[in-house]
Amino acid sequence: MREFIRKMEEKAIAGERLSYEEGCRLIQAEGPDIMDLISSANRVRLHHRGDQIHLCSIVNAKSGDCSEDCGFCSQSAYHGTAVPAYGLLDSEKIVEAAKEASHNNAEAFGVVVAWWGLREGPDLEAILERIRALTAAGHTRNDASLGIIAEEGIAHRLKEAGLACYNHNLETARSYFPKICTTHSYEERIRTIEYCKAAGMEICSGGIFGMGESLDQRIELAVDLQELDVDVVPLNFLNAIPDTPFEDIPPLRPMEILTIIAVYRLMLPEKDIMTAGGREIHLRDLQSWMFTAGASHTLVGNYLTTTGRKSEDDLKMIEDLDLRHTSACQDPLPMTKG
Repeated sequence: MREFIRKMEEKAIAGERLSYEEGCRLIQAEGPDIMDLISSANRVRLHHRGDQIHLCSIVNAKSGDCSEDCGFCSQSAYHGTAVPAYGLLDSEKIVEAAKEASHNNAEAFGVVVAWWGLREGPDLEAILERIRALTAAGHTRNDASLGIIAEEGIAHRLKEAGLACYNHNLETARSYFPKICTTHSYEERIRTIEYCKAAGMEICSGGIFGMGESLDQRIELAVDLQELDVDVVPLNFLNAIPDTPFEDIPPLRPMEILTIIAVYRLMLPEKDIMTAGGREIHLRDLQSWMFTAGASHTLVGNYLTTTGRKSEDDLKMIEDLDLRHTSACQDPLPMTKG
């Protein structure tokens, strides 16, 4: 296995795409082979992304009462969770959240809402108003996660308002998607990403791991992300919320998470690999290893309905590894295509 891992490292450094079969072999790494895999992923990260760690932050701009039945989500109207529900925050509150994100050294700020997605109408106009307010304030680069987009023209309107990057996770492999959601399709998610790419926006898309998918299905997702040529790949790790269908799924082990990160670095060597939800509670004392395993980006601050670490703790962790993060006094860095 060691020799195979090194060959995959060389291939990734050369910018060559690893195949589904090669990824399936890597994800099987166990014991000492995981350490070899992590070391290779670290060298690939340094080659393609350098020592810069990108930071972003999000705001839950509308909470609860979502019409979709995603099994992992505490905001679904199908599940009886205790998550508070509220309507779309006004522009002033969202701009203030972006200002706080900038103070925490986040270079990008994402507006996230819980709903099916956007059509022409009052919801779209309200979102456009808030994006324009963020653009005028200029605290960070403007990102958003607004669900499925019904028409290509809507993506162009978001871009014109100042939206730079659209987050729309595929969540899991196409073959496993019906096990996590039945109210919309995997194809609708793919189409939304294609609309946003056509509008000239950067794409942030990844998934959630630990929902019962197989090892090979984790690679199946990576291959779809290769094909879509996304820019940022967020890796979330299931934080099983009480009263959701997935509440009893056991958590991933830290070394399993590091293996996922490392394999995704090798499968998507030039992309910005981001660690997000679940990293704190599942990696525990091994959290700083996520960068050694290949991550070049992380989300700081709180998540949608769960809390994260203190931003200063994350910044100190990055500095202790002799890595760099964007200073709050610097202009937000543009995303770079791999």
